[in-house]
Amino acid sequence: MAMTGVLRPGHMQLRVLDLEEGINHYKNVLGLVETGRDAQGRVYFKAWDERDHNSLILRQADSAGMDFFAFKVADKATLEKLDADLKAYGVATERIPAGELLETGERVRFMIPSGHAIELYAEKTDVGNGMQYVNPDPWTPDAERGIAPVRLDHALLYGPDIEKVQKLFVDVLGFYLVERVLMEDGKTDLAIWLSCSHKAHDIALVRHPEPGKLHHVSFLLESWEKVLRAADIMSMNKVSIDIGPTRHGVTRGTTIYAFDPSGNRFETFCGGYQPYPDYAPITWTWEEVGTGVFYHDRKLNERFLTVVS
Repeated sequence: MAMTGVLRPGHMQLRVLDLEEGINHYKNVLGLVETGRDAQGRVYFKAWDERDHNSLILRQADSAGMDFFAFKVADKATLEKLDADLKAYGVATERIPAGELLETGERVRFMIPSGHAIELYAEKTDVGNGMQYVNPDPWTPDAERGIAPVRLDHALLYGPDIEKVQKLFVDVLGFYLVERVLMEDGKTDLAIWLSCSHKAHDIALVRHPEPGKLHHVSFLLESWEKVLRAADIMSMNKVSIDIGPTRHGVTRGTTIYAFDPSGNRFETFCGGYQPYPDYAPITWTWEEVGTGVFYHDRKLNERFLTVVS
């Protein structure tokens, strides 16, 4: 599909209870590249194969969780148009000035009905991936540190009114529904997977009574073997693993869910099919929700349903 409008997930700001523990986890265990620190005390990271300056920002706080999740858009004209479209739709927006995040242009921030802060931005400094833009090598030494994902892939958010979130993302931001899980009534969505690209999902939401909750932030690996290697590294570092390695029925991806030292869940994810906007959404019924989420076990574990930050 043509890459216009909203391009991809761009960054997440994550709260951690102990900044040094968080830095060690995301830098040395997950293997992200530290790219800067700012006057507010925030620490910036990117995956080794990402070219933009940052995709994960950590800040120390009294509670874990997500401050905001952002998407990069095609250009400044697109940012202006989407800001106007959001306002016309009845969504209040806030302009965050360029430079408030390191090496990041002006951002448009707004709240979605599930209680989460979402941002759009068009500009972020290209710091490269350690390889030349002319005659490059296939990988860099940074690719061998820790789990070493290639990019920030998606987020799963928990909150109410996900049907309103879907309508906003589809009607205003140009996303489309890829998959969904139905509740017991066979009509109401329990969970939705939305894409702005030809990935299986760029954001997903689960219906939850408490607003503004993070279920997980996901990082992409390149193969099932890399997922297994990630499990080894997590065990070597005594990372608390939620479940996996296993496969999803939804998206067909392979996965491990685990927790950082502050209790934020993260995912190391691989695969998933490549949908397009003309594809009919795939539906999972209530009696097969376990198979849809964890295809091998065919059941959900209690932590997956209840532990959020």
